[in-house]
Amino acid sequence: MIYLLLSILCSVTVSVLLKIARQHAIDIKQAIAFNYVTAIVLCWLLLQPKLSGASIQALPWGLFAILGVLLPLIFLAMFKAVEFAGIVRADAAQRLSLFLPIIASFSIFGETLSLPRGISLLIAFIALFCLLWKPASNVTAVQTRSSALYLLMVWIGYGVIDILFKQMAKTGTAFPTGLFIAFAMAGLLMFIYLFTSKAQWHLRHAVGGLVLGCLNFGNILFYIKAHQYFSENPTLVFTTMNIGVISLGTLVGALVFREKISVVNAIGIVLAILAVFCLYYWVIV
Repeated sequence: MIYLLLSILCSVTVSVLLKIARQHAIDIKQAIAFNYVTAIVLCWLLLQPKLSGASIQALPWGLFAILGVLLPLIFLAMFKAVEFAGIVRADAAQRLSLFLPIIASFSIFGETLSLPRGISLLIAFIALFCLLWKPASNVTAVQTRSSALYLLMVWIGYGVIDILFKQMAKTGTAFPTGLFIAFAMAGLLMFIYLFTSKAQWHLRHAVGGLVLGCLNFGNILFYIKAHQYFSENPTLVFTTMNIGVISLGTLVGALVFREKISVVNAIGIVLAILAVFCLYYWVIV
């Protein structure tokens, strides 16, 4: 369970960093690019990927190529979602991607939907909707369309990435090499984009990327290790990760950034904790 807790902590800290970065005028696109440089270095030093000819040929290159494209693309979509829809709604859309992996766990990975699991998931989904509740505000039609588009991209994108990470976890000892290759592809695409768009480089953007990369790498690493540890129960990882991030993120927003929490949101936090406890108890105990 420690891997899940560490992954949740890293994920929430990434959201906090994105909020602080916007306030300090850090170019998120450059930070994302240097984030992958940091992730590549950490992957090489900590995981020691094997890049021998035999192992390279045996890797699922299609999977890593898709991840290499999706990782920076959805990161940028998350940035745009924050810009148009706000941090709370963007983070909520990301965590609503829970629906796609949950469906995949039963339709692809062969899990059995027992009654206790069904009840746990029902509580979790109710908690999610409570945490997502927010009064509507007056916005233009363009803002509404842009907000919906980027939120949809975030929801679908992170859901697909979660499923791909599950597939990567199934490769066992090969996942360090897979991470290294996916990060390398993602970083290359980001720097190509920045050079072609003639970005104005600044040291603070690189520093922001360094910190972001450490947190992002920790989030992904611990998430994959959690999937390996709970290889027979991907629903436990999917649910605990998503509910945990929303719950902790809501608390951090209220205590650190003084964001208001409605009664409905508070009910969602309680239900989220209950859902995670029930799922962990029924599945593990």
